[in-house]
Amino acid sequence: MWDAWLKVKDNGGAAGADGVTIEQFEEDLSGNLFRLWNRMSSGSYFPGPVRAVEIPKKGKKSGIRVLGIPNVVDRVAQAAAVAALEPSVEPIFHEDSYGYRPGRAPVDAVAVCRERCFRKDWVVDLDIRAFFDSVPWELMLRAVAHHTDQKWVVMYVERWLKAPMLMPDGTPVQRVKGTLQGSPISPVLANLFLHYGLDMWMARELPSIQFERFADDAVIHCVSERQARQVRDAVARRLVEVGLELHPDKTRIVYCKDSKRRGTYEQISFTFCSYTFRPRRAYNQRTGEVFTGFLPAVSPEKLTAMSHRVASWRLHRRTTQDLTDLAVGVNLVLRGWFGYFTAGGLGTQ
Repeated sequence: MWDAWLKVKDNGGAAGADGVTIEQFEEDLSGNLFRLWNRMSSGSYFPGPVRAVEIPKKGKKSGIRVLGIPNVVDRVAQAAAVAALEPSVEPIFHEDSYGYRPGRAPVDAVAVCRERCFRKDWVVDLDIRAFFDSVPWELMLRAVAHHTDQKWVVMYVERWLKAPMLMPDGTPVQRVKGTLQGSPISPVLANLFLHYGLDMWMARELPSIQFERFADDAVIHCVSERQARQVRDAVARRLVEVGLELHPDKTRIVYCKDSKRRGTYEQISFTFCSYTFRPRRAYNQRTGEVFTGFLPAVSPEKLTAMSHRVASWRLHRRTTQDLTDLAVGVNLVLRGWFGYFTAGGLGTQ
């Protein structure tokens, strides 16, 4: 319980529906943690409603995404359940699953994707329609129960899944499926569901097909357009079997066009983990040759968001500060951007 609290405190975040902030929870930390432990141990713990926050989807994914913010006490409870469940599921996850796993980062998935795009001419850029809103609870709970003998974990996962959502106007909404984005338990539940729903199915039915998956985003590599269409259709049928659906407009077949790949095709770019893969000018450092490579770099949508963030700093108005003062406020963010978009030699074009 203590380790769970430390993780919640480190992650920060806003108050839930009960209005209790992390700072307020910490004012009586020992008492709050003891009461939570006592309730969870006795089976009398029931989570409060989840506060819904509507945010616009970024880039081309127009619309509204609903994030769920559990109460701080519920976040601590979920973090404790993750600590109990994760050691039993982490070892069985697929090698090409990268999302929210210890010791793995989005740039690892991007680096592997880049190498495979060099070898395979086509990719299927998968988009699962409203994954976090559509996961069937029955299949999810069966997967959780299969990987733990601790009945309290299964019981509380079910209660968290069924917790009502409190909308911005104060209206409570009962949910019948899905796992809320924004809660500590959601990443491990999403990985566990897609491990059986997609990863293991791919390994069993399409063992020669390589892919990378980060949470509900996946890229599948194919040797031909015909194979890509067959794989896309097979994956679509599989997802229907487990209660999900490919987005018909956002799932695309993309040609990895470069100097050695001829032909004209409509789709020659895709975005994965905020990197856009497309034909780009490149240099052979040994020979000095200029050529076109199919390479990743920061996506236009992410670049726009970064530009807006910089503009919000209004640096040109801070005329009373010197460069050292300005650096204190911006260097942490800039280091994060440069660290992510130049990791492992990945491009920043």
